[in-house]
Amino acid sequence: MSVSALSPSRALGGVSGLLQVVSLLGLVLLLIKAAQLYLRRQWLLKALHHFPSPPSHWFCGHKWEYQEEGELPHLLKRVEKYPRACVRWMWGEGLVLVYDPDYMKMVLGRSDPKAHVTYRCLKPWIGTGLLLLEGQTWFQHRRMLTPAFHYDILKPYVGIMADSVRVMLDKWEELVSQDSHLEIFGHVSLMTLDTIMKCAFSQQGSVQTDRNSQSYIQAIKDVSHLITSRLRNAFHQNDLIYRLTPEGHWNHRACQLAHQHTDAVIKERKVRLQKEGELEKVRSRRHLDFLDILLFARMENGSSLSDEDLRAEVDTFMFEGHDTTASGISWILYALASHPEHQQRCREEIQSLLADGASITWDHLDQMPYTTMCIKEAMRLYPPVPVISRELSKPITFPDGHSLPAGILVSLSIYGLHHNPKVWPNPEVFDPTRFAPGSTRHSHAFLPFSGGSRNCIGKQFAMNELKVAVALTLLRFELSPDSSRVPVPMPVIVLRSKNGIHLQLRKLSDPGGDKDKP
Repeated sequence: MSVSALSPSRALGGVSGLLQVVSLLGLVLLLIKAAQLYLRRQWLLKALHHFPSPPSHWFCGHKWEYQEEGELPHLLKRVEKYPRACVRWMWGEGLVLVYDPDYMKMVLGRSDPKAHVTYRCLKPWIGTGLLLLEGQTWFQHRRMLTPAFHYDILKPYVGIMADSVRVMLDKWEELVSQDSHLEIFGHVSLMTLDTIMKCAFSQQGSVQTDRNSQSYIQAIKDVSHLITSRLRNAFHQNDLIYRLTPEGHWNHRACQLAHQHTDAVIKERKVRLQKEGELEKVRSRRHLDFLDILLFARMENGSSLSDEDLRAEVDTFMFEGHDTTASGISWILYALASHPEHQQRCREEIQSLLADGASITWDHLDQMPYTTMCIKEAMRLYPPVPVISRELSKPITFPDGHSLPAGILVSLSIYGLHHNPKVWPNPEVFDPTRFAPGSTRHSHAFLPFSGGSRNCIGKQFAMNELKVAVALTLLRFELSPDSSRVPVPMPVIVLRSKNGIHLQLRKLSDPGGDKDKP
Protein backbone atom coordinates (compact mmCIF):
# COMPACT_ATOMS: atom_id res chain seq x y z
CA MET A 1 0.00 0.00 0.00
CA SER A 2 1.51 3.36 -1.03
CA VAL A 3 2.02 6.21 1.41
CA SER A 4 -0.52 8.91 0.78
CA ALA A 5 -1.25 12.34 2.23
CA LEU A 6 -3.09 12.50 5.51
CA SER A 7 -6.82 12.65 5.15
CA PRO A 8 -8.53 15.94 6.04
CA SER A 9 -10.10 14.41 9.12
CA ARG A 10 -6.73 13.18 10.45
CA ALA A 11 -5.14 16.60 9.71
CA LEU A 12 -7.92 18.39 11.59
CA GLY A 13 -7.51 15.95 14.43
CA GLY A 14 -3.80 16.75 14.60
CA VAL A 15 -4.44 20.50 14.65
CA SER A 16 -7.12 20.07 17.30
CA GLY A 17 -4.75 18.05 19.45
CA LEU A 18 -2.06 20.68 19.09
CA LEU A 19 -4.47 23.43 20.09
CA GLN A 20 -5.48 21.43 23.13
CA VAL A 21 -1.84 21.05 24.18
CA VAL A 22 -1.21 24.77 23.64
CA SER A 23 -4.36 25.69 25.57
CA LEU A 24 -3.40 23.36 28.41
CA LEU A 25 0.11 24.79 28.50
CA GLY A 26 -1.29 28.32 28.53
CA LEU A 27 -3.64 27.44 31.36
CA VAL A 28 -0.79 25.92 33.37
CA LEU A 29 1.36 29.01 32.85
CA LEU A 30 -1.58 31.24 33.81
CA LEU A 31 -2.11 29.26 37.00
CA ILE A 32 1.59 29.41 37.84
CA LYS A 33 1.57 33.19 37.30
CA ALA A 34 -1.57 33.56 39.41
CA ALA A 35 0.05 31.50 42.18
CA GLN A 36 3.18 33.68 42.02
CA LEU A 37 1.09 36.85 42.26
CA TYR A 38 -0.88 35.40 45.17
CA LEU A 39 2.27 34.43 47.06
CA ARG A 40 3.82 37.82 46.32
CA ARG A 41 0.68 39.54 47.59
CA GLN A 42 0.69 37.50 50.80
CA TRP A 43 4.38 38.26 51.35
CA LEU A 44 3.77 41.99 50.84
CA LEU A 45 0.80 42.02 53.21
CA LYS A 46 2.95 40.43 55.91
CA ALA A 47 5.98 42.63 55.21
CA LEU A 48 3.97 45.87 55.22
CA HIS A 49 1.53 45.16 58.04
CA HIS A 50 3.25 47.64 60.39
CA PHE A 51 2.52 50.53 58.03
CA PRO A 52 -0.95 52.10 57.66
CA SER A 53 -2.79 52.30 54.36
CA PRO A 54 -6.10 53.84 53.26
CA PRO A 55 -8.71 51.39 51.92
CA SER A 56 -7.77 50.03 48.51
CA HIS A 57 -9.13 47.81 45.75
CA TRP A 58 -7.66 44.28 45.79
CA PHE A 59 -6.20 44.73 42.27
CA CYS A 60 -6.34 48.41 41.26
CA GLY A 61 -5.08 49.48 44.68
CA HIS A 62 -5.11 53.27 45.03
CA LYS A 63 -5.39 53.94 41.30
CA TRP A 64 -8.28 56.35 42.01
CA GLU A 65 -5.76 58.74 43.55
CA TYR A 66 -4.33 59.39 40.08
CA GLN A 67 -7.60 60.56 38.53
CA GLU A 68 -8.48 64.01 37.23
CA GLU A 69 -7.87 66.06 40.37
CA GLY A 70 -4.32 64.70 40.56
CA GLU A 71 -2.48 62.72 43.20
CA LEU A 72 -0.91 65.54 45.24
CA PRO A 73 -4.08 66.52 47.16
CA HIS A 74 -4.48 62.85 48.12
CA LEU A 75 -0.83 62.72 49.14
CA LEU A 76 -1.26 65.70 51.47
CA LYS A 77 -4.23 64.00 53.13
CA ARG A 78 -2.07 60.92 53.71
CA VAL A 79 0.75 63.02 55.15
CA GLU A 80 -1.61 64.68 57.60
CA LYS A 81 -3.21 61.40 58.68
CA TYR A 82 -0.07 59.21 58.70
CA PRO A 83 2.83 61.59 59.54
CA ARG A 84 5.74 59.19 58.90
CA ALA A 85 4.93 56.76 56.09
CA CYS A 86 2.13 54.70 54.61
CA VAL A 87 1.56 52.00 52.00
CA ARG A 88 0.40 52.66 48.46
CA TRP A 89 -0.99 49.77 46.40
CA MET A 90 -1.13 49.58 42.61
CA TRP A 91 -1.91 46.55 40.45
CA GLY A 92 -1.32 44.12 43.30
CA GLU A 93 2.07 45.62 44.21
CA GLY A 94 2.70 47.62 47.34
CA LEU A 95 5.34 50.22 48.16
CA VAL A 96 6.09 52.28 51.23
CA LEU A 97 5.59 56.00 50.75
CA VAL A 98 7.99 57.87 53.06
CA TYR A 99 7.89 61.57 54.03
CA ASP A 100 9.51 61.64 57.48
CA PRO A 101 13.03 63.12 57.81
CA ASP A 102 14.30 60.32 60.08
CA TYR A 103 13.09 57.72 57.59
CA MET A 104 14.56 59.74 54.72
CA LYS A 105 17.93 59.97 56.45
CA MET A 106 18.14 56.23 57.00
CA VAL A 107 17.23 55.29 53.42
CA LEU A 108 19.40 57.92 51.74
CA GLY A 109 22.32 57.02 54.03
CA ARG A 110 22.42 53.52 52.51
CA SER A 111 23.48 52.31 49.08
CA ASP A 112 20.21 50.72 47.97
CA PRO A 113 19.73 50.71 44.19
CA LYS A 114 17.18 52.81 42.35
CA ALA A 115 13.81 51.06 42.08
CA HIS A 116 14.10 49.05 38.87
CA VAL A 117 10.36 48.95 38.19
CA THR A 118 10.30 52.76 38.09
CA TYR A 119 13.64 53.84 36.65
CA ARG A 120 13.84 51.21 33.91
CA CYS A 121 11.24 53.22 32.00
CA LEU A 122 13.78 56.04 31.75
CA LYS A 123 16.45 53.88 30.16
CA PRO A 124 15.25 54.12 26.51
CA TRP A 125 15.41 57.88 26.91
CA ILE A 126 18.53 58.69 28.96
CA GLY A 127 20.37 55.37 28.82
CA THR A 128 22.47 54.10 31.70
CA GLY A 129 24.12 57.33 32.76
CA LEU A 130 24.91 58.73 36.19
CA LEU A 131 21.25 58.78 37.21
CA LEU A 132 20.69 55.06 36.56
CA LEU A 133 24.13 53.59 37.19
CA GLU A 134 24.76 51.55 40.33
CA GLY A 135 27.72 50.27 42.34
CA GLN A 136 31.34 50.76 41.39
CA THR A 137 30.55 52.00 37.88
CA TRP A 138 28.40 54.77 39.31
CA PHE A 139 31.17 55.69 41.75
CA GLN A 140 33.73 55.90 38.90
CA HIS A 141 31.49 58.09 36.76
CA ARG A 142 30.60 60.33 39.70
CA ARG A 143 34.25 60.85 40.58
CA MET A 144 35.11 61.42 36.93
CA LEU A 145 32.45 64.12 36.46
CA THR A 146 32.79 65.96 39.79
CA PRO A 147 35.57 68.29 38.47
CA ALA A 148 33.10 69.66 35.91
CA PHE A 149 31.32 71.36 38.83
CA HIS A 150 34.39 72.81 40.56
CA TYR A 151 33.79 76.40 41.65
CA ASP A 152 36.54 77.65 39.29
CA ILE A 153 34.48 76.16 36.46
CA LEU A 154 31.19 77.55 37.79
CA LYS A 155 32.41 81.15 38.25
CA PRO A 156 32.46 82.20 34.57
CA TYR A 157 29.16 80.39 34.01
CA VAL A 158 27.36 83.18 35.89
CA GLY A 159 27.91 85.57 32.97
CA ILE A 160 26.71 82.94 30.50
CA MET A 161 23.60 82.31 32.59
CA ALA A 162 22.88 86.05 32.71
CA ASP A 163 23.17 86.36 28.93
CA SER A 164 20.69 83.52 28.42
CA VAL A 165 18.25 85.02 30.92
CA ARG A 166 18.46 88.41 29.20
CA VAL A 167 17.56 86.86 25.84
CA MET A 168 14.45 85.40 27.45
CA LEU A 169 13.55 88.66 29.19
CA ASP A 170 13.97 90.64 25.95
CA LYS A 171 11.51 88.23 24.34
CA TRP A 172 9.12 88.73 27.25
CA GLU A 173 9.25 92.51 26.76
CA GLU A 174 8.11 92.09 23.17
CA LEU A 175 5.32 89.70 24.13
CA VAL A 176 4.14 91.79 27.08
CA SER A 177 3.69 94.79 24.80
CA GLN A 178 0.90 92.80 23.15
CA ASP A 179 -0.54 90.90 26.13
CA SER A 180 0.55 90.98 29.77
CA HIS A 181 -0.49 87.33 30.29
CA LEU A 182 2.28 84.83 29.64
CA GLU A 183 2.80 81.08 30.10
CA ILE A 184 6.37 81.01 31.34
CA PHE A 185 7.36 77.33 31.65
CA GLY A 186 8.09 76.87 27.96
CA HIS A 187 10.18 80.06 27.78
CA VAL A 188 12.12 79.15 30.90
CA SER A 189 12.79 75.65 29.53
CA LEU A 190 14.35 77.09 26.38
CA MET A 191 16.44 79.46 28.49
CA THR A 192 17.77 76.72 30.77
CA LEU A 193 18.50 74.52 27.75
CA ASP A 194 20.41 77.44 26.23
CA THR A 195 22.39 77.76 29.46
CA ILE A 196 23.31 74.09 29.82
CA MET A 197 24.28 73.90 26.14
CA LYS A 198 26.68 76.81 26.53
CA CYS A 199 28.08 75.89 29.95
CA ALA A 200 28.37 72.10 29.86
CA PHE A 201 28.78 71.64 26.10
CA SER A 202 30.39 74.93 24.97
CA GLN A 203 27.67 75.42 22.35
CA GLN A 204 28.08 78.53 20.23
CA GLY A 205 25.15 80.92 19.71
CA SER A 206 21.72 80.98 21.33
CA VAL A 207 19.33 78.05 21.03
CA GLN A 208 16.31 80.02 22.24
CA THR A 209 15.18 80.82 18.70
CA ASP A 210 16.24 77.48 17.20
CA ARG A 211 13.30 75.33 16.05
CA ASN A 212 15.30 72.16 16.68
CA SER A 213 15.70 73.16 20.32
CA GLN A 214 11.97 73.76 20.60
CA SER A 215 11.39 70.27 19.16
CA TYR A 216 13.76 68.85 21.77
CA ILE A 217 11.89 70.63 24.58
CA GLN A 218 8.60 69.22 23.30
CA ALA A 219 10.10 65.72 23.01
CA ILE A 220 11.26 65.86 26.65
CA LYS A 221 7.80 66.99 27.75
CA ASP A 222 6.17 64.18 25.75
CA VAL A 223 8.51 61.50 27.10
CA SER A 224 7.96 62.68 30.68
CA HIS A 225 4.18 62.40 30.35
CA LEU A 226 4.37 59.06 28.56
CA ILE A 227 6.64 57.51 31.18
CA THR A 228 4.40 58.73 34.00
CA SER A 229 1.34 57.34 32.20
CA ARG A 230 3.08 54.02 31.59
CA LEU A 231 3.93 53.54 35.26
CA ARG A 232 0.23 53.77 36.08
CA ASN A 233 -0.93 51.21 33.52
CA ALA A 234 -0.67 47.54 34.51
CA PHE A 235 -0.66 46.29 30.91
CA HIS A 236 2.13 48.64 29.85
CA GLN A 237 4.69 47.21 32.29
CA ASN A 238 5.61 44.52 29.77
CA ASP A 239 8.10 45.99 27.28
CA LEU A 240 6.85 43.97 24.30
CA ILE A 241 3.21 44.88 24.87
CA TYR A 242 4.11 48.54 25.43
CA ARG A 243 6.09 48.76 22.19
CA LEU A 244 3.01 47.59 20.26
CA THR A 245 0.75 50.30 21.69
CA PRO A 246 0.32 53.78 20.18
CA GLU A 247 1.81 55.24 23.38
CA GLY A 248 4.84 52.98 23.07
CA HIS A 249 5.37 54.03 19.47
CA TRP A 250 5.01 57.70 20.42
CA ASN A 251 7.47 57.25 23.28
CA HIS A 252 10.00 55.61 20.93
CA ARG A 253 9.65 58.49 18.47
CA ALA A 254 10.08 61.13 21.18
CA CYS A 255 13.20 59.36 22.50
CA GLN A 256 14.62 59.32 18.97
CA LEU A 257 14.10 63.08 18.65
CA ALA A 258 15.87 63.63 21.98
CA HIS A 259 18.76 61.38 20.91
CA GLN A 260 19.13 63.23 17.61
CA HIS A 261 19.68 66.43 19.55
CA THR A 262 22.34 64.97 21.85
CA ASP A 263 24.03 63.09 18.99
CA ALA A 264 24.40 66.38 17.14
CA VAL A 265 26.03 67.99 20.18
CA ILE A 266 28.54 65.15 20.52
CA LYS A 267 29.30 65.09 16.79
CA GLU A 268 29.89 68.83 16.66
CA ARG A 269 32.35 68.67 19.55
CA LYS A 270 34.26 65.72 18.04
CA VAL A 271 34.57 67.57 14.73
CA ARG A 272 35.84 70.64 16.53
CA LEU A 273 38.44 68.62 18.45
CA GLN A 274 39.74 67.10 15.22
CA LYS A 275 40.79 70.52 13.94
CA GLU A 276 44.52 71.13 13.97
CA GLY A 277 45.75 72.35 17.32
CA GLU A 278 42.32 72.35 18.95
CA LEU A 279 42.84 69.09 20.85
CA GLU A 280 46.09 70.30 22.41
CA LYS A 281 44.48 73.62 23.30
CA VAL A 282 41.65 71.92 25.15
CA ARG A 283 43.96 69.48 26.94
CA SER A 284 46.13 72.35 28.15
CA ARG A 285 43.23 74.08 29.90
CA ARG A 286 43.31 73.86 33.67
CA HIS A 287 39.62 72.92 33.81
CA LEU A 288 37.60 71.04 31.23
CA ASP A 289 33.88 71.40 30.66
CA PHE A 290 31.46 68.51 31.08
CA LEU A 291 31.70 67.20 27.53
CA ASP A 292 35.49 67.56 27.42
CA ILE A 293 35.75 65.37 30.52
CA LEU A 294 33.55 62.71 28.91
CA LEU A 295 35.50 62.68 25.66
CA PHE A 296 38.87 62.49 27.40
CA ALA A 297 37.71 60.08 30.10
CA ARG A 298 39.72 57.00 30.95
CA MET A 299 38.23 54.56 33.41
CA GLU A 300 40.33 52.84 36.05
CA ASN A 301 40.82 49.87 33.75
CA GLY A 302 42.24 52.16 31.06
CA SER A 303 39.23 52.00 28.72
CA SER A 304 37.42 55.00 27.27
CA LEU A 305 33.70 55.52 27.51
CA SER A 306 31.81 53.70 24.77
CA ASP A 307 29.64 55.73 22.38
CA GLU A 308 26.60 54.35 24.22
CA ASP A 309 27.93 55.43 27.63
CA LEU A 310 28.92 58.82 26.25
CA ARG A 311 25.45 59.48 24.86
CA ALA A 312 23.83 58.25 28.09
CA GLU A 313 25.74 60.79 30.16
CA VAL A 314 25.00 63.58 27.68
CA ASP A 315 21.30 62.64 27.56
CA THR A 316 21.17 62.53 31.36
CA PHE A 317 22.77 65.93 31.88
CA MET A 318 20.93 67.52 28.97
CA PHE A 319 17.69 66.57 30.72
CA GLU A 320 18.71 67.16 34.33
CA GLY A 321 20.57 70.35 33.50
CA HIS A 322 17.57 72.07 31.97
CA ASP A 323 14.25 70.43 32.87
CA THR A 324 14.58 70.30 36.65
CA THR A 325 16.05 73.82 36.71
CA ALA A 326 13.24 75.10 34.49
CA SER A 327 10.74 73.65 36.94
CA GLY A 328 12.51 75.32 39.86
CA ILE A 329 12.70 78.77 38.23
CA SER A 330 9.10 78.70 36.98
CA TRP A 331 7.63 77.75 40.35
CA ILE A 332 9.84 80.26 42.19
CA LEU A 333 8.59 83.08 39.95
CA TYR A 334 5.03 81.92 40.52
CA ALA A 335 5.55 81.87 44.30
CA LEU A 336 6.97 85.41 44.25
CA ALA A 337 4.15 86.58 41.98
CA SER A 338 1.67 85.20 44.53
CA HIS A 339 3.38 87.02 47.41
CA PRO A 340 4.08 90.59 46.25
CA GLU A 341 5.43 91.78 49.60
CA HIS A 342 8.24 89.21 49.45
CA GLN A 343 8.77 89.90 45.75
CA GLN A 344 9.27 93.60 46.45
CA ARG A 345 11.69 92.95 49.29
CA CYS A 346 13.74 90.69 47.00
CA ARG A 347 13.68 93.37 44.29
CA GLU A 348 14.95 96.03 46.68
CA GLU A 349 17.75 93.74 47.82
CA ILE A 350 18.77 93.05 44.21
CA GLN A 351 18.54 96.72 43.22
CA SER A 352 20.89 97.60 46.06
CA LEU A 353 23.44 95.26 44.45
CA LEU A 354 22.91 95.88 40.74
CA ALA A 355 21.21 99.25 40.36
CA ASP A 356 24.50 100.91 39.39
CA GLY A 357 24.41 98.97 36.11
CA ALA A 358 27.06 96.43 37.03
CA SER A 359 26.57 92.97 35.56
CA ILE A 360 25.68 90.21 37.96
CA THR A 361 28.73 88.24 39.05
CA TRP A 362 29.70 85.24 41.15
CA ASP A 363 30.36 87.48 44.17
CA HIS A 364 26.82 88.91 44.02
CA LEU A 365 25.25 85.49 44.49
CA ASP A 366 26.22 85.36 48.17
CA GLN A 367 25.02 88.93 48.79
CA MET A 368 21.29 88.36 48.36
CA PRO A 369 20.29 86.51 51.56
CA TYR A 370 16.58 87.36 51.50
CA THR A 371 16.22 86.38 47.85
CA THR A 372 17.98 83.10 48.64
CA MET A 373 15.58 82.50 51.52
CA CYS A 374 12.62 83.05 49.18
CA ILE A 375 14.12 80.72 46.58
CA LYS A 376 14.51 77.97 49.16
CA GLU A 377 10.99 78.46 50.52
CA ALA A 378 9.56 78.25 46.99
CA MET A 379 11.51 75.02 46.41
CA ARG A 380 10.12 73.68 49.66
CA LEU A 381 6.59 74.28 48.41
CA TYR A 382 7.37 73.21 44.84
CA PRO A 383 10.34 70.78 44.81
CA PRO A 384 11.53 70.30 41.20
CA VAL A 385 11.94 66.54 41.71
CA PRO A 386 8.94 65.57 43.87
CA VAL A 387 9.76 61.88 44.40
CA ILE A 388 12.65 59.40 44.18
CA SER A 389 12.58 55.63 44.70
CA ARG A 390 14.80 52.90 46.13
CA GLU A 391 14.58 49.12 46.29
CA LEU A 392 15.83 47.80 49.62
CA SER A 393 18.80 45.50 49.11
CA LYS A 394 18.80 44.46 52.78
CA PRO A 395 16.40 44.78 55.73
CA ILE A 396 15.98 48.12 57.46
CA THR A 397 14.67 49.11 60.89
CA PHE A 398 13.55 52.71 61.40
CA PRO A 399 13.97 54.69 64.63
CA ASP A 400 10.37 53.99 65.69
CA GLY A 401 11.02 50.24 65.49
CA HIS A 402 9.12 49.57 62.27
CA SER A 403 11.02 47.26 59.92
CA LEU A 404 11.02 46.34 56.25
CA PRO A 405 12.64 43.32 54.58
CA ALA A 406 14.88 43.36 51.51
CA GLY A 407 13.05 43.62 48.21
CA ILE A 408 10.53 46.26 49.29
CA LEU A 409 10.12 49.38 47.14
CA VAL A 410 10.43 52.65 49.05
CA SER A 411 9.14 55.83 47.46
CA LEU A 412 10.72 58.90 49.05
CA SER A 413 8.17 61.69 48.65
CA ILE A 414 10.10 64.94 48.78
CA TYR A 415 6.86 66.80 48.10
CA GLY A 416 5.22 65.06 51.06
CA LEU A 417 8.24 65.73 53.27
CA HIS A 418 8.22 69.44 52.43
CA HIS A 419 4.48 69.66 53.20
CA ASN A 420 4.55 67.55 56.37
CA PRO A 421 3.01 69.59 59.23
CA LYS A 422 5.04 67.54 61.74
CA VAL A 423 8.19 68.81 60.06
CA TRP A 424 7.13 72.28 58.85
CA PRO A 425 4.47 74.11 60.93
CA ASN A 426 1.77 75.61 58.67
CA PRO A 427 3.44 74.00 55.64
CA GLU A 428 1.18 75.65 53.03
CA VAL A 429 2.16 79.15 54.17
CA PHE A 430 4.95 80.88 52.20
CA ASP A 431 7.38 81.87 54.96
CA PRO A 432 10.98 82.58 53.90
CA THR A 433 12.06 83.10 57.51
CA ARG A 434 12.15 79.31 57.84
CA PHE A 435 15.53 79.62 56.10
CA ALA A 436 16.81 82.67 57.94
CA PRO A 437 20.43 82.51 59.14
CA GLY A 438 20.58 80.70 62.45
CA SER A 439 17.32 78.81 61.94
CA THR A 440 17.46 75.12 62.78
CA ARG A 441 15.79 72.13 61.19
CA HIS A 442 16.34 68.41 60.69
CA SER A 443 19.24 67.64 58.35
CA HIS A 444 16.83 65.80 56.04
CA ALA A 445 13.80 68.09 56.30
CA PHE A 446 14.67 69.99 53.10
CA LEU A 447 15.77 67.88 50.14
CA PRO A 448 15.23 69.72 46.83
CA PHE A 449 18.45 68.11 45.54
CA SER A 450 17.96 64.75 47.28
CA GLY A 451 20.52 63.69 49.89
CA GLY A 452 23.19 61.18 50.78
CA SER A 453 25.95 60.08 48.43
CA ARG A 454 23.61 60.26 45.42
CA ASN A 455 22.58 63.86 45.89
CA CYS A 456 22.46 66.09 42.80
CA ILE A 457 25.98 66.57 41.45
CA GLY A 458 24.92 69.87 39.84
CA LYS A 459 23.14 71.44 42.81
CA GLN A 460 25.52 74.41 43.05
CA PHE A 461 25.21 75.01 39.30
CA ALA A 462 21.42 74.92 39.66
CA MET A 463 21.31 77.25 42.67
CA ASN A 464 23.48 79.76 40.83
CA GLU A 465 21.15 79.68 37.83
CA LEU A 466 18.07 80.07 40.03
CA LYS A 467 19.55 83.17 41.68
CA VAL A 468 20.62 84.73 38.38
CA ALA A 469 17.23 84.13 36.75
CA VAL A 470 15.24 85.45 39.72
CA ALA A 471 17.46 88.51 40.19
CA LEU A 472 17.41 89.66 36.58
CA THR A 473 13.69 88.94 36.17
CA LEU A 474 12.72 91.00 39.21
CA LEU A 475 14.80 93.92 37.98
CA ARG A 476 12.86 93.99 34.72
CA PHE A 477 9.32 92.94 35.63
CA GLU A 478 6.70 93.08 38.32
CA LEU A 479 5.04 89.66 38.51
CA SER A 480 1.42 88.89 39.36
CA PRO A 481 -0.49 85.60 39.23
CA ASP A 482 -3.14 85.05 36.55
CA SER A 483 -6.22 84.47 38.71
CA SER A 484 -8.10 82.87 35.80
CA ARG A 485 -5.46 80.17 35.34
CA VAL A 486 -4.16 78.96 38.69
CA PRO A 487 -1.45 76.31 38.14
CA VAL A 488 -2.17 72.74 39.21
CA PRO A 489 1.06 71.01 40.34
CA MET A 490 1.55 67.48 39.04
CA PRO A 491 4.55 65.15 39.29
CA VAL A 492 5.64 64.24 35.76
CA ILE A 493 9.20 63.16 36.61
CA VAL A 494 9.76 66.83 37.45
CA LEU A 495 7.09 69.03 39.02
CA ARG A 496 5.05 70.58 36.22
CA SER A 497 1.69 72.25 36.09
CA LYS A 498 -1.27 70.51 34.49
CA ASN A 499 -2.42 73.78 32.89
CA GLY A 500 0.90 75.64 32.59
CA ILE A 501 2.26 78.44 34.78
CA HIS A 502 0.61 81.69 33.72
CA LEU A 503 1.72 85.06 35.05
CA GLN A 504 0.94 88.71 34.40
CA LEU A 505 4.07 90.76 33.74
CA ARG A 506 4.45 94.52 33.96
CA LYS A 507 7.62 96.12 32.64
CA LEU A 508 9.28 98.22 35.33
CA SER A 509 10.35 101.77 34.57
CA ASP A 510 13.15 101.54 37.14
CA PRO A 511 16.40 102.14 35.25
CA GLY A 512 18.13 99.36 37.18
CA GLY A 513 16.50 96.80 34.94
CA ASP A 514 17.54 98.48 31.70
CA LYS A 515 21.09 99.07 32.84
CA ASP A 516 21.65 95.39 33.30
CA LYS A 517 20.96 94.70 29.63
CA PRO A 518 24.06 94.10 27.48
